Amino acid sequence: MTTAPWRDPALPAAARVDDLLARMTLEEKTAQLYGVWVGAATDGDGVAPLQREMTSEYDWDELITRGLGQLTRSFGTAPVDPELGAQALARAQRRIAAAGRFGIPAVAHEECLAGFTAWGATAYPVPLAWGASFDPGLVEEMARRIGADLRAAGIHQGLAPVLDVVRDPRWGRVEETIGEDPYLVGTIGTAYVRGLESAGVVATLKHFAGYASSVGARNLAPVRAGVREFADVTLPPFEMALREGGARSVMAAYNETDGVPASADPALLTQLLREDWGFTGTVVADYFGIGFLETLHRVAGSPAQAARAALEAGVDVELPTLKCYGKPLVEAVRAGEIPEALVDRAARRVLVQKAELGLLDEDWSPEPTGRIDLDSTANRALARQLAEESVVLLDNPDGLLPLTPDARIAVVGPRAADALAMLGCYSFPSHVGTHHPEVPMGIEIPTLLESLRAELPDAKVTFAEGCDVSCPDTSGFEEAVARAAEADVCVAVLGDRAGLFGSGTSGEGCDVADLQLPGVQADLLDALVSTGVPVVLVLLTGRPYALGRWHGQLGAVVQAFFPGEEGGPAVAGVLSGRVNPSGRLPVSVPHAPGGQPWTYLQPPLGLADEVSSLDPTPLYPFGHGRSYTTFEWEPAESGELERELEIDTAGFYDLPVTVRNTGDRPGTEIVQLYLHDPVASVTRPDVRLIGYRRLELAPGEATRVTFPFHADLSAFTDRSGRRVVEPGVLELRLGVSSAEVRHTTRVTLTGPVRVVGAERRLRCETEVRGEG
Repeated sequence: MTTAPWRDPALPAAARVDDLLARMTLEEKTAQLYGVWVGAATDGDGVAPLQREMTSEYDWDELITRGLGQLTRSFGTAPVDPELGAQALARAQRRIAAAGRFGIPAVAHEECLAGFTAWGATAYPVPLAWGASFDPGLVEEMARRIGADLRAAGIHQGLAPVLDVVRDPRWGRVEETIGEDPYLVGTIGTAYVRGLESAGVVATLKHFAGYASSVGARNLAPVRAGVREFADVTLPPFEMALREGGARSVMAAYNETDGVPASADPALLTQLLREDWGFTGTVVADYFGIGFLETLHRVAGSPAQAARAALEAGVDVELPTLKCYGKPLVEAVRAGEIPEALVDRAARRVLVQKAELGLLDEDWSPEPTGRIDLDSTANRALARQLAEESVVLLDNPDGLLPLTPDARIAVVGPRAADALAMLGCYSFPSHVGTHHPEVPMGIEIPTLLESLRAELPDAKVTFAEGCDVSCPDTSGFEEAVARAAEADVCVAVLGDRAGLFGSGTSGEGCDVADLQLPGVQADLLDALVSTGVPVVLVLLTGRPYALGRWHGQLGAVVQAFFPGEEGGPAVAGVLSGRVNPSGRLPVSVPHAPGGQPWTYLQPPLGLADEVSSLDPTPLYPFGHGRSYTTFEWEPAESGELERELEIDTAGFYDLPVTVRNTGDRPGTEIVQLYLHDPVASVTRPDVRLIGYRRLELAPGEATRVTFPFHADLSAFTDRSGRRVVEPGVLELRLGVSSAEVRHTTRVTLTGPVRVVGAERRLRCETEVRGEG
């Protein structure tokens, strides 16, 4: 028997696909361009925006005779035992392969933002916590484990990471982002991509692009970012994740920018992404994003017109199910309204990726191999480590923390005894499990109350909820105040409830008008402070909240951004002192709940001044975080950091500093390198992060860290739209946050303006050497 060329794995993928496309009918080619959501409900609440309105009816048995591009969320739609789910997915794949002429299975995709979104899978900390860790290596290892679990269950593509840069913390999806700085988002996000791709899973960058810059922080609202903000803040994380991470898929965003929806923007999805950046993978639609061109954006008058706009722009796959790329597309091509070449272009990209995944090979098998354990001991250990590294000690002015082992502790607040307080909206129990209250959670999630009692067995711990997260009822205040008054210290555990489309205080579609603590939690905190008992505020949130109202009145402040299933023990470990906190803020914490939006990336007019009565200076700046030990920073040689030097606009300079742990316990310092550009041809952020390094040091230990600064790291977009390195004076600032600088070096760039492109350096790799 002769094997057809498209079945021959020895041939290049492109040659195989050329042979296959020549054999396929129009219907078979278009079938590769959409997914099917078998378990999607058409009534009641869903897990995607407008799911009920946008889910079409179809005959599954008839549909798969043409083949199928993708299977949507086999695990993340309803609770299913992982082993049974993997077997069911394998059966579905066998049916798809048997029904079509070519026997090609579908790409199965799933959400994996904070772990595999499946019942019984490890719920890791949310991306905002990854950013707080400043630890790309650990995030890469987490993503590798997530990828291995996805592959074991039969999943080929993961819809993560989110590379949106926070522009307004009132936006509900802040918890899904890595932070407010593009360098931090890019480096941490790229590490996640490397981990997922190393496990053989296609990483999908989202949301491309501008989604987080919506007007008024409203979900799916228009974006009115300027050209330079888009180029210098929004796009760099995506470019880094593609160039250095090797991501093989990109998700087109819901938003429109200056009147052009991303899913209908060839300048974004073809010219920039493919021609300028050289991307060769697949572009997938955000759920129902192609249909939204007709129903929400109104730039198309029918599903067929929406299909044409998306195909012309460069969207290859319609997700999560068929509405535009199915029958409407076929009919429009037959009528001569859409060139078949657009279908061929998208189908070629999809099939090349299937070839790379082995789905065109004759020996492909969907059968799961071995036992599937989605919440292994190793997974939980990694979730614990990341949670511990992500907890931020914002303040501890009088050393109230660590808590005394035998103290009388009143634990108060609506987040203290709720396991869901640890999880973001894309963790399975919050995302899907709340729709199935009769089903067990599937994983063990210790609450902070349980964890603190286990952490401090000799302490007398009492508890009162005080209030709900978002309801206005204050009837529980009296008991909460009584418990606090009886204690040596009160631990107030406040924060968010993650949810979807208004069902929570944080999460997709859960945008807020200001940054005041939800419900009556601020009033509860006032009542606790009024007792005179020292109060430790613990925040379990998906965004930063304004804390200026209590500045100077609290004994300590601890911030954790939805730290995952092991978050309870991690936060309790910080409170007890078992864990020396090392997290740093990936987003600024404001003084007041109004006066937003504001992030630290501000030009001079965005800073405090004498012409406005509104001071946007944060209470705790980007990069801030305290420790239970102390550190001293010293130049490698006397005066080395403070001297002035010259390099040309293509040159580099090694910037060294020695950091010593001067305390009596091990601790972690995070050295951060910021760039200040005093004079440029366009306004620039006062400071911006261009490098960082975690240093774990034993008592008395010193380490020398060197930042090889290259002039490329000063590049920005000029008035003509070119990315340039300009001559002139720069300041390189080494600090413990964006606002607390330890050493400054002035560097003068000499020579002509240099235009840079895809070849430029995107990161400042560090070198570390022990000093003894």
